[in-house]
Amino acid sequence: MTPEQKLEEMKEILRSLKRVAVAFSAGVDSTFVLKVAIDTLGPENVVAVTGKSDSLAEAEFEEARKLAEQFGARHVVVETEEMKDPNYASNPANRCYFCKSELYGKLDNLIREYGLNAALSGINADDYSDWRPGIQAASEHAVRSPCAEAGMTKEDIRYLSAKLGIPIFDKPASPCLSSRVQYGETITPEKLKMIERSEAFLHSLGFRECRVRHHNNLARIELPQDRITDALQPEMLRKIDATLREFGYKYVTVDLRGFRSGSMNEVIQINVPARGK
Repeated sequence: MTPEQKLEEMKEILRSLKRVAVAFSAGVDSTFVLKVAIDTLGPENVVAVTGKSDSLAEAEFEEARKLAEQFGARHVVVETEEMKDPNYASNPANRCYFCKSELYGKLDNLIREYGLNAALSGINADDYSDWRPGIQAASEHAVRSPCAEAGMTKEDIRYLSAKLGIPIFDKPASPCLSSRVQYGETITPEKLKMIERSEAFLHSLGFRECRVRHHNNLARIELPQDRITDALQPEMLRKIDATLREFGYKYVTVDLRGFRSGSMNEVIQINVPARGK
């Protein structure tokens, strides 16, 4: 099917649900779901729900707030408390399961409160070929994934988002801050703030796509291959090293393999057994 045909199938799914909540993080996928849901069902039948916690960068939260306002969506912010769950804070390989379970549990209550029929996620067809423990949580809470159900890939979503005039259609992926902490190392608000400040600093230097991977007292910076040499210029390198050490890191390194989404997952089967569910 063409992307346009998939979009029509997605709209049919939405029409069957009538009144929905969208788990809205301001990422490309959830923003697309929110926009299509509003266009299809009307803003009176859609609630955008953003989970706020230490694992969400402040810049991402502000973008969610602005996009919801731009779309005319009713925006509800729920405080999620995954940090209080030792299953999450201990940072096992299936950490995302516990985070999503917390969010979707809050969505269950909100659906009843607002008289809605379903909660929606931004999961797409490509996600099923990656390590996504949150998908299990979505299934357990009967969260619908209209993009995946319509067979939409990430490429489809970016293409259709551009056609629909969604301003962040080409935004780099930005998973939660906890995904930067090596598995098995306890997650704390202080560590997440170090990561957030470090990535914000790199963005200010013009590195639009980057990750600061947290390995105890070492920051491992991932940049696209064609930007690594920019970071390694003597003056730039000095500035990055000094600033990240000011933020709390003892050692700062640039990963020569470059940016790769989900690089922390490379060690899952070797070193980090999943705990809990």
